[in-house]
Amino acid sequence: MNTSVDNYFVEGCGRCSLGGTPNCKVHKWAPELKLMRRIIQDCGLSEESKWGVPCYTFQKKNIIMLCAFKEYCSISFFKGALLSDAKTLLVKAGENSQASRLFKFRSVDEIIEVEADIKAYIFESIEVEKAGLSVAFKKTLDPIPKELESKFEDDSVLKKAFEGLTPGRQRGYILYFSQPKQEKTRMSRIEKCIPLILSGVGLHDKYKSTKK
Repeated sequence: MNTSVDNYFVEGCGRCSLGGTPNCKVHKWAPELKLMRRIIQDCGLSEESKWGVPCYTFQKKNIIMLCAFKEYCSISFFKGALLSDAKTLLVKAGENSQASRLFKFRSVDEIIEVEADIKAYIFESIEVEKAGLSVAFKKTLDPIPKELESKFEDDSVLKKAFEGLTPGRQRGYILYFSQPKQEKTRMSRIEKCIPLILSGVGLHDKYKSTKK
């Protein structure tokens, strides 16, 4: 994984085999990323590399980071849900995102058009951090799918193992199991994940666990 912000613009984040090649997403959005970096630097935040991407902090607290994706590049606000967003310029990072919010861009012109707003949002984010505000994360789990409930009734060991997972890991599984419309697909997903649950592994940890 890349540990240098300057190198990020040359080699990318380093989290996949495309790093340093013409196919790296960072190269696709190079002008946009460099412009966003300049705008952010104008706001006085500290710059460092975290998770392979440029991250900007205030008094060692994460405020925003730059990201490059296939369809767009972005400025991601860690506590974006707390911003007023009067102009409704921010979007959720994902359907179930509770805290982060993004500016999504697909051209330099789009960035230039809202440059003043970007800075205003950054300064508001700094004020949010100064005030010590935090996102009130949803603590109640989403409804457990009936197929999983049925499995729990037949297998108390599985139920106990699931209840022993962190709330975040439980929610990850519940969302994954609930997505398919067909019962057959939901059951298939549950069956495939049972060994992971029994091992105390989260859905998004499965690749890490197979390397051990």
